[in-house]
Amino acid sequence: MLIVQKYGGTSVGSIERIEAVADRIARTVRAGHQVAVVVSAMGHTTDELVRLAHAIDPDPDGREMDALLSTGEQVSAALVAMALQKRGFGARSLTGWQAGIHTERVHGAARMLNIETKVLREALEQGIIPVITGFQGIAGDDVTTLGRGGSDTTAVAVAAVLKADVCEIYTDVTGVFTTDPRVVPNARKLTEVSYDEMLELANLGAQVLHPRAVENAKQFEVKLVVRSSFTEEEGTYVVETPVGFEKRNVVTGIAFEREVARIALVGVPLQRHGLASVFGTLAERNVNVDVIVQSVVQQAGVDVSFTVKEEDSERAMRILRDLQADLGYRDLVREDGLAKVSIVGAGMISNPGVAAHMFQVLADADIPIKMVSTSEIKVSCIIAAAELERAVKALHEAFIETE
Repeated sequence: MLIVQKYGGTSVGSIERIEAVADRIARTVRAGHQVAVVVSAMGHTTDELVRLAHAIDPDPDGREMDALLSTGEQVSAALVAMALQKRGFGARSLTGWQAGIHTERVHGAARMLNIETKVLREALEQGIIPVITGFQGIAGDDVTTLGRGGSDTTAVAVAAVLKADVCEIYTDVTGVFTTDPRVVPNARKLTEVSYDEMLELANLGAQVLHPRAVENAKQFEVKLVVRSSFTEEEGTYVVETPVGFEKRNVVTGIAFEREVARIALVGVPLQRHGLASVFGTLAERNVNVDVIVQSVVQQAGVDVSFTVKEEDSERAMRILRDLQADLGYRDLVREDGLAKVSIVGAGMISNPGVAAHMFQVLADADIPIKMVSTSEIKVSCIIAAAELERAVKALHEAFIETE
């Protein structure tokens, strides 16, 4: 088998952990498999590099930031390669550009365009373990970085172009759980989860996998497994259709996101095409909008509410105040201190009444719902942040523990 193994920052966070990672890779090779490795930066290295940059300039140049941040993965890749060489294995660290990873010329959030596989395939054919820096690539002569979750995305892309049998994502948890065990101690680890469910869970706050990595895995049919680098315990497989699909719970997992803010535009004239202007301008300024609710108050105008991350709320308010003359809205209101809780499950498609059940569970817990967003396989509710953990526990008991 050809296996791509990705090790996150906690997995390579110290020399002792790097030695343990090298032992795991060695065992995989001794079992007769070919292995390509993708690594993140050690521990909190990236945060420290960002701190150093901002100590020089609060708004540093994007090109130089990418040049700086890409060094974190180079350190861990070289150290892992050294640890493998010490164990008698051929190993070679490869930066993004050495591995042939080409991206858009966008600093800080580049997307991969293609991967030239010649160097990687030659290494594998020669029995050399390529240890690839995650999170980075090259555009022309410039180093670029892929943004948050970039190492997961790198690993999936490498697995796709090499046609690997499986892509193993090693982290500090033993798999994907029905919800965060820190909130619900009896949360269950899932043996399997579908791409679509995992994508919704990742988008809705579950931090085990990055949404871009899951999206690419689904598109290129890469079999993923999430497991801990600290134990030998089996992980969670992310696949197209889990085994025993029809016998599973209607709801697969409960996801949540803290620090949400709601912004409301009151009395936006219909004839001014205000919505296009509002959301187009916010997108241009890189403000990510989540849940959107519009209500027609009267024929001449609408009220529009939407959510953003709390850290973006003041910037969004400034943008909208600047648009007041063009939009002609009557009032602008912001509410902080909110959270989003979501139920996710492919079984919801063929089971009517799931949303009503969720609303009843929250009502029984005396938790008011401020906004609702739905898709075929998820229902999300915006609630007060102070009620979040109670909501997660109540929903987990209703949908996971009692089904």
